[in-house]
Amino acid sequence: MADRFNTTESMSDAVFFDGPSSSARYSRFWLLLVLASIIASAGIVGDSTATVIGAMIVAPLMTPILGTMLATVLGDRANLIRSLLLVLGGAAAAVLIGFAVGLLVQTAVLSATNAQVAARVSPRLIDLLAALGTGVVGSVALVRRDISDTLPGVAIAISLVPPLTVAGLVLESGSVVQFLGALLLFVTNVVAILGTGIVVMSVYGVSRLTRHRAPGDSSAPSLLRPVAVLAVMLLLIGVPLTLTSVDVTAQSNLEGTVQAVGQDWATSVGWTVTGVSTRASEVTLHVQGAPPVPDTAGLESALAAAGVDPDRVTVDLSPATIVKLSRVP
Repeated sequence: MADRFNTTESMSDAVFFDGPSSSARYSRFWLLLVLASIIASAGIVGDSTATVIGAMIVAPLMTPILGTMLATVLGDRANLIRSLLLVLGGAAAAVLIGFAVGLLVQTAVLSATNAQVAARVSPRLIDLLAALGTGVVGSVALVRRDISDTLPGVAIAISLVPPLTVAGLVLESGSVVQFLGALLLFVTNVVAILGTGIVVMSVYGVSRLTRHRAPGDSSAPSLLRPVAVLAVMLLLIGVPLTLTSVDVTAQSNLEGTVQAVGQDWATSVGWTVTGVSTRASEVTLHVQGAPPVPDTAGLESALAAAGVDPDRVTVDLSPATIVKLSRVP
């Protein structure tokens, strides 16, 4: 049974940046971070999911985050400070690289035109749930030898560098709101890893992780303070995530209602709804059909009857000439 678990020394070697090989670990961390940030930025600009996943695998930010968690449990102040500085410095570097790549792009990189950005600027409570589950897997993989091979999957599941590069890209494009949303997703993931990590270490026995202490010192580091701090952080993160979730749900319901009402109206006038889009608080109904352009008074009345403020809806009417081809005898 004991062979399934890593020792304190092996876990420390895996996540701490100290000892005789520290310089090599630092150079590896910064090299991989810069490359991962460039890859993520390019993947986001090109709207390529495969490229972004590649950046997740390369990204080394998971190591200092797990180091922060382990140092908290072990009461190792030096490595705690060192790991925290690496997390903060790495996050700042990723944002700056994203901003720099944004300077090279002629068009704005925003959620309205890029699916990769849209997926990372409006985090919801479900994202916190996913982060908590992934954080548990990452922490257990650090403790147990028999499942350590899952760490690459954890790196993909808990997105760290892509939200940071998105933050830099959208900030360069002029959207502070989306910048804050991307940062919120990153902070959510980090807090989830730290919180679940401390719980996992407690479950596996904190006393077993403190054998490096002086002989005769059987006291384990108190988890009351870090758990209290993390509880407050989860609460603070939960508030904006809840607000975002409510806003996204309301927006989705509004789009669904506008599309349903619009489809009925379009069918009645011989036109077709081609889509619904949202920008800020305004919903645009895209409709296409053969001229002449139909009167929208009936649509306005139908929207009002469905509880939708017509002032929030814009109708994009696109006349189209439809020609039916027939076989020449």
